[in-house]
Amino acid sequence: MEKQLNQIYQYVDGKKDEMISLWKEIVNLESCAREKEKVDALAERLKVEFEKEGLNCRLVDVGPQNGKTLVGILGAERAGKPVIFSGHMDTVFPTGTFGENPFRIENGKAFGPGVLDMKGGIIISLYVIKALNSIGYNERPIKIVFSGDEEIGHVNSTGAKVILEEAKGGLCAFNMETGLIDNAFCIGRKGRMEPHVTVNGVEAHAGNDFPSGRNAIEEMAYKILDIQKLTDLEAGTTVSVSKIQGGTVSNAIPGQCTIEVDVRFENMAEMEKTKKQIKKICETTHIDGTSTEWEIASSMAAYETTDDVIKFYNFCSEVAKKHGFGEMGSRRLGGSSDAAFITMAQTPVLCSCGVRGEWNHTAKEYALVDSLFERTKLLSTIVLNLDQFN
Repeated sequence: MEKQLNQIYQYVDGKKDEMISLWKEIVNLESCAREKEKVDALAERLKVEFEKEGLNCRLVDVGPQNGKTLVGILGAERAGKPVIFSGHMDTVFPTGTFGENPFRIENGKAFGPGVLDMKGGIIISLYVIKALNSIGYNERPIKIVFSGDEEIGHVNSTGAKVILEEAKGGLCAFNMETGLIDNAFCIGRKGRMEPHVTVNGVEAHAGNDFPSGRNAIEEMAYKILDIQKLTDLEAGTTVSVSKIQGGTVSNAIPGQCTIEVDVRFENMAEMEKTKKQIKKICETTHIDGTSTEWEIASSMAAYETTDDVIKFYNFCSEVAKKHGFGEMGSRRLGGSSDAAFITMAQTPVLCSCGVRGEWNHTAKEYALVDSLFERTKLLSTIVLNLDQFN
């Protein structure tokens, strides 16, 4: 194996300029999640690259306004369960946010929309496959699943279902999300739910016809306090009423008030519990003559830290240490990812396996260039050792 690993490391070292060039190209192929045509164009471009390496690829429609999902498999006929590389191709930045050809490198850091979240992770996935192909690896199938609508939470989409179905039967998975600056792997992420609540009251003149009014803001005030109390830090559940809108002018009793709520949870049981609690709050009326409507505008499942996830993390950590990659810490994060659906498919997955960096979703987003090569070598090493994982 040492000979094979040395060959892989030499391969990666010899491809550094090529890796950066392709990274630059796909960052400059901007792919905002709300711009379907842009995401689909990137998916087509990546499909070509993965097909060059022998993957049988297809693009899956997941919704009329949603970017397609890229699915591919190499060595479907091989024995054993597949290794999965997953993630997303879309970004949060509208096209043109940073001008034309925004990718740049300064002082060992790469900048550009999605350079960290998570186009660097896609490049790593591709070059792990290239490196393995270069030594004739044929031990087990390798699968890719890259979503085109992760950044909008798969709203009005079958994207989450596609990921879950494709992840079934996998030996393990690497979700190629933003790598953490401290080099840790992510072993759990909170899920997110966004309830929208609207109270309908009766609008009336505050001076001439006060008794006829039913104050929607007053009714919502009761609900806000009750919703805020649902936070349970011991259970890892946080609830924040983060946006409120109501009324028209100061001398009219408001006929409507709307809030948007952020709910984070560590497991799906907490999600269901909190959903039922919010439903009960919305069904309780304090001001006669008001009515309340509510909906879950979007949601992402929790990436739960299961026993299988811990087992896979421990294995990867030992391989990393044994082969000179150092200590790989572990962290649970508050932001959600598609690793949740892979865990739901009962395939152990590590998240934050992509390029390391900081400030994703902001103008300061950057990735450490050297981590592109380090992570390619690390994940290739783990794959070569997978016969010891059971």
